[in-house]
Amino acid sequence: MNDQEDFDSLEPSEELTLLVPEDAAEAKLRLDAFVAKELNELSRGQIQKLIETELILVNGGVAKSSLRLKGGETVTVRIPASEPLDLKAEAIPLDVVFEDEFLIVINKVAGMVTHPGAGTNNGTLVNALLHHCQNSLSGISGVERPGIVHRLDKDTTGLLVVAKEDFTHRELAHQLALRTVKRVYRALVEGLVMDDRGTISKPIGRHPTKRKEMAVVEKGRSAVTHFEVIERYRNFTLLELRLQTGRTHQIRVHMAHMGYPVVGDLVYNRKSTGSEKARNKLGLEGHALHAARLSFVHPKTGASLEFSAPLPAGYQLLLESLRN
Repeated sequence: MNDQEDFDSLEPSEELTLLVPEDAAEAKLRLDAFVAKELNELSRGQIQKLIETELILVNGGVAKSSLRLKGGETVTVRIPASEPLDLKAEAIPLDVVFEDEFLIVINKVAGMVTHPGAGTNNGTLVNALLHHCQNSLSGISGVERPGIVHRLDKDTTGLLVVAKEDFTHRELAHQLALRTVKRVYRALVEGLVMDDRGTISKPIGRHPTKRKEMAVVEKGRSAVTHFEVIERYRNFTLLELRLQTGRTHQIRVHMAHMGYPVVGDLVYNRKSTGSEKARNKLGLEGHALHAARLSFVHPKTGASLEFSAPLPAGYQLLLESLRN
């Protein structure tokens, strides 16, 4: 589904029942916010459309998005059937770390967009997956993002999991919402981070004037990043970072806000390495942010899975040069 999808002509393919917690009134919990928290795979726009088309009901009745819940209500969510995919499968090589009939874990390269969007219709991870998986991807995220449970920025490398069918997709999204999916990143940042470890808890939202960028803003969504220093160099620091939340560009925004932007970040790095010229000089194909480890519980088998991916070659060579 995408935010502008017309749900009116679709028959519901599944019905989910959610129980509102008893403290909802005290928390002043709205219907749309409650559903968004429970069903992390749906965007606010999608939820609004479902409510408008009476596919989300409270105690069996129609309700508005702004309804303040009292606690104890039953919320019924009817998920429309997936639309047929209208994307081109492309034979793009993939670094497959793990795969079975339910999901696939990919080590994404720099420069690859996760899914099609404005101005990008081909060459994405989704195009490659459609070819690799023979169109066997979940449809929950819609015609443009089949199978995509979470994403990595274009120039971020490393691990992400993709669902091949809807049950697996929903369960992985639920694990993300519960914060039981563990994601560990390695970032090389400009400047010397003096604290050996710490936590950045700053809300993130759209930049007030640069609409394509995110920023730390007072009324943004809660965002928490934990960091630990792995190694210090003359003017740089290698960090290990763990996401407690998963906001757009979270690590890049948090580190830039703290004065330690990610090396090679063309958007948020206003220092010496935030340009294509600097990237090329350093031997980087993207910015120096890598999703190094990923762990979650397999939705079908119940097995605890943990994966790791080495730093890209250029990133490793840069670190070796900084040590000399």
